[in-house]
Amino acid sequence: PPAQVPTLPQVVEAASLVLPPKTALPANRRQDTGGTRFFDGFAKGQRFDHADGMTVEEAEHMIATRLYHNTARVHFNAHTERQGRFGKRIVYGGHVISVARALSYNGLENALFVAGINAGRHVAPCFAGDTIYAWSEILDAAPAGVDWGFLRLRTVATKDRPCSDFPDKQADGSYDSAVILDLDYWVAVPRG
Repeated sequence: PPAQVPTLPQVVEAASLVLPPKTALPANRRQDTGGTRFFDGFAKGQRFDHADGMTVEEAEHMIATRLYHNTARVHFNAHTERQGRFGKRIVYGGHVISVARALSYNGLENALFVAGINAGRHVAPCFAGDTIYAWSEILDAAPAGVDWGFLRLRTVATKDRPCSDFPDKQADGSYDSAVILDLDYWVAVPRG
């Protein structure tokens, strides 16, 4: 049969995002999350250097890769990868996304869950021993009722380079050499 490729929108529209059932929030949100910034305190165009770095260790990325049932030998087989393109195993991209999202807590501590993913690119490989840093920019904001709102974020992760100067694409469209991930997604944030 002929291939069938669906036509999809470039971005998940905010109106199509949904909250999970039973997402009632407690009255004292500040105490429960420890965060001070809620949906109405964010604005399109704001950027956040998430400041902390997290070094990827061999064991943790291997566990994450197994948990996601990724069987690609570039992640698992150190023997064959010593003769491969990079001379060592590549860290599974899902682990890089997870670390970048965890780092984003600094500045986005009330972004309680991912509501939709628009696009993403693993710009360069990450290896065990690399330290991941990240920064995020608010691309859009959409209220979602009395208690919630959605923020569209772009999170850029780097290896072995802090992000205080927001490393990004260059004038020619190529990325800064430290960039390893560029992710566009929506998160749900409670209103204060």
